[in-house]
Amino acid sequence: MDAAETASPAELARLQQDLWGAQAEYVAAASPFFRTLWDGRLPPARLEGLPALPLADKAMLRASQAADPPFGDYLAARPDRVIRLHRTSGTTGIAMNLALSREDAAQTARIGARAQRAGGLGPGHRVVHCLNYQMWMGGFTDHTTLEETGAMVVPFGVGGSELLVRTIRELGITAISCTPSYPAVLERLIADSFPSLAPRDLGLKLGMFGGEAGLDDPDFRARLEDVWGFAVRNANYGVSDVYCNFAGQCEQQDDLHFMGLDVLYPELIDPDTGAPRAWEEGASGELVLTHLKRDCQPLVRFRSGDIVTLTGLGPCACGRTAPRLRVIGRSDDMVVVRGLNVFPSMVSAVLSGIAGLSGDYRIRLAGHGPYDRLPVAAELAADVPRRDGLAAEIEAAIKRDTGATASVVLLPANSLPRTEGKTRRVIREDET
Repeated sequence: MDAAETASPAELARLQQDLWGAQAEYVAAASPFFRTLWDGRLPPARLEGLPALPLADKAMLRASQAADPPFGDYLAARPDRVIRLHRTSGTTGIAMNLALSREDAAQTARIGARAQRAGGLGPGHRVVHCLNYQMWMGGFTDHTTLEETGAMVVPFGVGGSELLVRTIRELGITAISCTPSYPAVLERLIADSFPSLAPRDLGLKLGMFGGEAGLDDPDFRARLEDVWGFAVRNANYGVSDVYCNFAGQCEQQDDLHFMGLDVLYPELIDPDTGAPRAWEEGASGELVLTHLKRDCQPLVRFRSGDIVTLTGLGPCACGRTAPRLRVIGRSDDMVVVRGLNVFPSMVSAVLSGIAGLSGDYRIRLAGHGPYDRLPVAAELAADVPRRDGLAAEIEAAIKRDTGATASVVLLPANSLPRTEGKTRRVIREDET
């Protein structure tokens, strides 16, 4: 652990305020985007005054890059200071160009490594990294966070799953870094191409996951641990425009530690009105983030789109003092069904507890809502006989656990595509 991970709240507050003084001046002087957004106002001298400033969001950044390509007019550093370009995955809209200076890149690796180390990764581990290296932050940048832990990193990327299985066996790999849905791809491949092998025979000790929801579901985690024999860690939560990884689970409990308080200032807001909400244990809201130290594309009061609940503000048994949180879902994935807010994670939790299902599903929406019913297409498990009344059982369970009325269609086993990248569970008709 480094000093910031065990610092007291008072120490962190002093550090945050000191950094904000310089960052506020820098953004006001160097970012045309924020000068325009703030309409000539100066940023507040104290962090407590941030709610007086307007919020920034992804749509604004997209418009900025469209008008001033490739980085938008929120690029505050000189262009010759950009040493690396990444793109967002573009799963919820047009892909964005992300610029990093040498200092930004080093800081990103340092913060992300805290999350990976908290999950148990470090010297002595051999970790194979199976995220997309083709411009996406999750590939190369997450690779650098893994290296920063002291582990030996194998840069595998996506594709070639049969080669991956052989590589894990030949090199004595002890950990895998990938999306939570990727093990299902490997399980099918192992069954087809390595029939004498079980996933747990690969000898993996740690599964370091990120990029998708699902790991808050205890049934899903338990299944992964049972099939693969490794410890499951949600080790890679981030917001690409801010930091690719700044939160992860420790070895003591299941909630995410917010690892970046020395460089990020978080707020909670009402996702509908934008009104501030108190940063206190038990509070929920949309996470808003402000860079306290950033060269290329500093953001102030940026809406993450993630709805979170603060689950703990006191010290953890692991020794870290970082706030702990749980991600409920994304505001753009939230489905309003007769006034009820339903997130895909809620549906996933229901499906994982019902026998005869694979756990995979899609929510296909026509129009912009709100909706009278939640349309769920649930996939059947392989080699399990279909039983009468299963769709009605699922509808009843969704109603019981979420309050929403669902309309369930059952799909044949293995009919939904498995992917090595991010899996989208909510499909809106106007996006297909």
